[in-house]
Amino acid sequence: MTLALTTTSRVLAQLRFDHRTVALILVLPCLLLGLIAWMFDGTPVLDQFGPMLVGLFPLIVMFLVTSVATLRERQSGTLERLMTTPLRKGEFVAGYALAFAALALLQSLVVVGFALAVGMDVLGPLWLVVVVAMLDAVLGCCLGLAASALARSEFQAVQMMPAVIFPQLITCGLLMPRDQMPEVLEWLSRVFPLTYAVEAMQTLAAGGEWADVQGAVGAIAAFIVGAVALGVATLRRRTA
Repeated sequence: MTLALTTTSRVLAQLRFDHRTVALILVLPCLLLGLIAWMFDGTPVLDQFGPMLVGLFPLIVMFLVTSVATLRERQSGTLERLMTTPLRKGEFVAGYALAFAALALLQSLVVVGFALAVGMDVLGPLWLVVVVAMLDAVLGCCLGLAASALARSEFQAVQMMPAVIFPQLITCGLLMPRDQMPEVLEWLSRVFPLTYAVEAMQTLAAGGEWADVQGAVGAIAAFIVGAVALGVATLRRRTA
């Protein structure tokens, strides 16, 4: 655990000086929400879709940042050097997950606070909105760790995002209620983690409490554990 925390400290120290990545994590979601609030000022669009976007944007951004950052560790030889130390693959993944979980908490606080400031109204408990947004960001981080194993360059890492995220966007209930989809797509949506992130945010926006979202939150947590396990299993020391 000590080695995992050392990895966490190293990653956070690196990110502190990477202003573009920090801006991507903290500023971009707020900018997009601000544009939506501006475009649809005076309409219920932000109240209707804002909570879902608060859960969606962190997942996408953290997926992209984590997949690229992990790939850089391999390409630079850092991961290969770390693997010659007592650091195990599980500790490396745990260290990365903890580092980005800390960023996810900060991101969720900033994004939710900004969304409320520009007029988004959530009837459910705000602390639950923050928790779900943070879990979504952590899920994006863990999916990025797993997906990075399939990429051999930063360009390929970026290409993984539409392959992993877009099918989930289509079937998660954001574009169409899931019960109105063709049966095959409705069943397919049940195996995608983004479905439960959107479901939890929709419920909270409508005034749901913990009892109403605990199933969706549990599903997100299960996907996080699965993605971490997959990340450990597929982690390679270097890019061939």
